Amino acid sequence: MQRISTAALLVLSVAAMPAFAQSDREVVEDMVTRSANVCPGHSADRTTPTVKSVPVGALRVMLERGLVMCPDRRLDADAPAAFYGRVGVFTWNPEVKEGSAVIVKQIDAMTRKDDYPQDTLVWDAKGNALKQRTVPAFEAKPGAAVLYHVR
Repeated sequence: MQRISTAALLVLSVAAMPAFAQSDREVVEDMVTRSANVCPGHSADRTTPTVKSVPVGALRVMLERGLVMCPDRRLDADAPAAFYGRVGVFTWNPEVKEGSAVIVKQIDAMTRKDDYPQDTLVWDAKGNALKQRTVPAFEAKPGAAVLYHVR
């Protein structure tokens, strides 16, 4: 039986690691696919640019936790971004220019803290939290299940 040196074993281990890791492109594609499966307002044209704006580390956390990004044109221009905590869905109005930037900023902040309140959170076009603001209820595509992992 031959002996493998420690250095050779280390080289083989490092070479095998990329096989288990997803590339940044795959992470973005997985989030867009999740959106396509869950979001009634999904289209690649509306969803992909905003998903690509989210830091990949935040997308990895979202995928691990079962969180979803959904474009929703029903959101008003003065409240273009929301988080539905009960189901773990981040929404933004893709027709409001600031909506995308606001939701990206909120996703980044929330995934860094790994804190997702059960309440519905709503933000204005400048990213300020709006209290007592009513937004349309989130409704997944018929037959879709949101698999949000509460920690």
